[in-house]
Amino acid sequence: MEQSDALPGLAKLNNLVRSVQTPEFAGVTFHEVLAKSALNKVPGQSAMPFGWTINPYRGCTHACRYCFARPTHTYLDLDAGDDFDRQIIVKVNVADVLRTELAKPSWRRDAVALGTNTDPYQRAEGRYSLMPGIIDALATSGTPFSILTKGTLLRRDLPLIAEAAKLVPVDVAMSIAIYDHELQQSVEPGTPSAKARLATVSAVREAGLECAVFLMPILPYLTDTKAHLDDALRQAKAAGATSVLYTALHLKAGVKPWFMQWLEREHPELVPKYRSMYYGNNAYAPKAYRRWLGERIRPLIRAHGLERGREDPVTGGIRSTALTGGAAVELPEIFGSPADPAALF
Repeated sequence: MEQSDALPGLAKLNNLVRSVQTPEFAGVTFHEVLAKSALNKVPGQSAMPFGWTINPYRGCTHACRYCFARPTHTYLDLDAGDDFDRQIIVKVNVADVLRTELAKPSWRRDAVALGTNTDPYQRAEGRYSLMPGIIDALATSGTPFSILTKGTLLRRDLPLIAEAAKLVPVDVAMSIAIYDHELQQSVEPGTPSAKARLATVSAVREAGLECAVFLMPILPYLTDTKAHLDDALRQAKAAGATSVLYTALHLKAGVKPWFMQWLEREHPELVPKYRSMYYGNNAYAPKAYRRWLGERIRPLIRAHGLERGREDPVTGGIRSTALTGGAAVELPEIFGSPADPAALF
């Protein structure tokens, strides 16, 4: 069903083609737009001045309560909560625009990251199939790229990705943060199960590609127990993961209200603890907690024979193998190793 009336913020766009609802995506509206550009330049630090990303979609039906990209919806007068989950912007011409940009003499074939904002393999990709064109455009232009996703739809494109890897460096990572099924379905209601994502890791390996697992975010008092971390790393290793990356939950100002609504409903006993950790404008878990978490998980990573992966310091995705030099990104930590995180606050 095509909608003739766009939302007020979307009405400001001069590139909106139509807004569509379909029975197989109940409660979701797709706003199809003609993108003016495909490549996004992301400012970085002096050692690495910038990075490049591609976001074929804005908004995400994965509906992860902690998603740091939620505030990007507010520029169109959409909210960072339900609208982010249900009002999905689709750049229907993104592959064609990308080919034009990659053909410019000024393009230096820098590494490009996909999935560092909203997921390119969310369910909408099953309807729009934008990724095959993007992958082909990058590979045939000689541009290295990386993909970070929670979507098992990645398996559809594995033959294409494997062929691309013969032409350019390609890096693949699967985000699997929560291995308790009930908790995962509650906090990430639109995502495939951890089991399905682990099977996708195995499929990536069977296709001849390495695959990192992003064990992030780790949720304080929910997924930071030794038992949960040990089980997560055991399953990642069994699935064939070649490296693992981890970080503690961080809550931007525009994300915090939506996450706290969920926490108040599902785990009210933890609300005071989270408020003490993420007080005011503090988006990151305290340094002491991060130090404690690192000292808990690093021995487990070694025990399971996994490598600690390297994060791109600019885009936040997996560091491209096309880039050489540099050290793995480390979050600031302080000394001390209390036996329980509650002792830190």
